[in-house]
Amino acid sequence: MTVYAITDPATGESVQEYPVATGVEIEAAVDSAATAFENWRFSAVADRVCLLRRVAELYAERRDALAAAITREMGKPISQALLEVDLVASIYNYYADKGPGFLQDEALDIAGGGSAVVRKEGLGPIFGIMPWNYPYYQVARFAAPNIMNGNTILLKHAPQCPESALAMEQIFRDAGAPHGTYVNVFATNEQAAMIIADPRVQGVSLTGSERAGAAVAEIAGRNLKKVVLELGGSDAFLVLESADVRHAAEQAVLGRFGNAGQACNAAKRFIVAEAVYEDFLEQFTTAVSAIRVGDPRLPETFMGPMSSVAAVDGLAEQVEDAISKGASAVVGGARLDLPGAWFQPTILTGVTPEMRAYSEELFGPVAVVHRVASEDEAIEMANASAYGLGAAIQSTDLIRAERMADRLQVGMVTVNAASGTSAELPFGGVKRSGIGRELGKYGMEEFVNTKVIRIAALRPSTRPTID
Repeated sequence: MTVYAITDPATGESVQEYPVATGVEIEAAVDSAATAFENWRFSAVADRVCLLRRVAELYAERRDALAAAITREMGKPISQALLEVDLVASIYNYYADKGPGFLQDEALDIAGGGSAVVRKEGLGPIFGIMPWNYPYYQVARFAAPNIMNGNTILLKHAPQCPESALAMEQIFRDAGAPHGTYVNVFATNEQAAMIIADPRVQGVSLTGSERAGAAVAEIAGRNLKKVVLELGGSDAFLVLESADVRHAAEQAVLGRFGNAGQACNAAKRFIVAEAVYEDFLEQFTTAVSAIRVGDPRLPETFMGPMSSVAAVDGLAEQVEDAISKGASAVVGGARLDLPGAWFQPTILTGVTPEMRAYSEELFGPVAVVHRVASEDEAIEMANASAYGLGAAIQSTDLIRAERMADRLQVGMVTVNAASGTSAELPFGGVKRSGIGRELGKYGMEEFVNTKVIRIAALRPSTRPTID
């Protein structure tokens, strides 16, 4: 049975539990979203703009309370939680600004005369299954474009994020969303499967693990439903001979240890050219050793706890496996002896293919640093992953960096910064990192009916006339 509950990962304290939805409540939720769609699909685009704009304003107005909630739920340092709320407001404002243009009809040139347009229309209720690591951001990049498309939203959040889930639903209510436009459900996995299969639901978007993605895709496939899957990543961070090493080390800390390393697109594998390897490792080690770990409620804290004791257990097993087989922990390498879910910021070197840390995603504050002798070796190692979400390249030679970017088998490449996100940039990957894109104009195109309307040219009749 899925339990929706807040357990503060900084202390291990159980804060509050929330009841799981009954079957009657699930049916009512789906019915309300389906009923609302029949009106929302024909709503004026200007009304959708007003709704999204007001949602953005409410995020800004409730910024402090919203940030405090996710610090309580999953341990995000308050400074990073506040930035997440700001990012979410920017996403809703982006679709309020750009959405009308993305929905404009596209005229086509057609053979045979007449005219044709492509019109983008909503599909119906779309089911979102969202994770705990960015409780507001992950929802915004799913909900904002779909509300603008004229779809309605059913949202199953992670079981450890009930407070933020209810806060988001309340924001839509307070912003004036018609009943059923955005509906939160505290569903079990079994109920989620039933929602996906329901003929009224027209698509499903999941951000989460490979296992969850495969399960959702299987159910959706049996029921012929469109899916968007944003899954795991093991992003490479390439440091070339031409890199500004100090800048690269600073970006490496941000890219790996923000949110305690719990991001699908976090830098996880640091692939460093031999010529700068020792310099980079020394500066990276110094910077990681100086990370301020502590109470996530304090503004000076950079890294708080991991999301749960179970998450710490899994990461510890991966690190222990690597060290037992010959890898070295240059920094950290173990749990912190504190109540709650704590793990030391860690750098591993000497990781080889027989170790789990070589090929598995490390979803926590652990960096793996590799030394390579050539550009070809760097590219080969970066691409030797089942994942293909993102990558970063550090180089002052931008022509070379762009050439290498073309060779990387990923959905996103960032040069001279850690991988990041913003409303206008499409987000998604290839290989086992998922299917589809979110954000930017591409996020508007996943769950729409791309309808062609053709008007044929009228030709004079050749039939004889009768006076």
